Amino acid sequence: MSAGDGGRPVGNGRAWRWGVAVAVLVFAADQAIKGWVLIGIMDPPRTIPVTPFFNLVVAWNRGISFGLFDSQQSWNAWLLPVIAVVIVAVLAYWLSRAEGRLLALALGMVIGGAIGNVVDRLHFDGAVMDFLDFHLFGYHWPAFNVADAAISLGATVLMLQSLFGRAKSH
Repeated sequence: MSAGDGGRPVGNGRAWRWGVAVAVLVFAADQAIKGWVLIGIMDPPRTIPVTPFFNLVVAWNRGISFGLFDSQQSWNAWLLPVIAVVIVAVLAYWLSRAEGRLLALALGMVIGGAIGNVVDRLHFDGAVMDFLDFHLFGYHWPAFNVADAAISLGATVLMLQSLFGRAKSH
């Protein structure tokens, strides 16, 4: 689509559909895998060594991705979901104007992951369920989940595309 007097979105309709499909897929995979791990594997909760460097665990994160800003403050339970919803709205607007599948893929990954974590916060009293625990030589990376991985990967693609993407001709 192109900008017109009719107020239509500027972006490519196919890119928008691609981004929405990725967001839905990330959200569905995140929620299904979290449910499977929580109910099917971690009942009762425990640490399950999978490899010498990877465990399955249950960790309740009240902060943002990878446990950053984790606190027991009551305002986190409502403030973080509100911030996430605002970010999703901004990214959805960006997606509606996106040109190209790579940008749509990255935006869809961040949107789907953010929505997955918001649903957790609403369902688990302000917490997000993390379960992927990577470690090496006694050092553990903060536990994370599929949504966190999608957000991180999508944000990395957005950053790389903005730094190294080809310039548009005018």
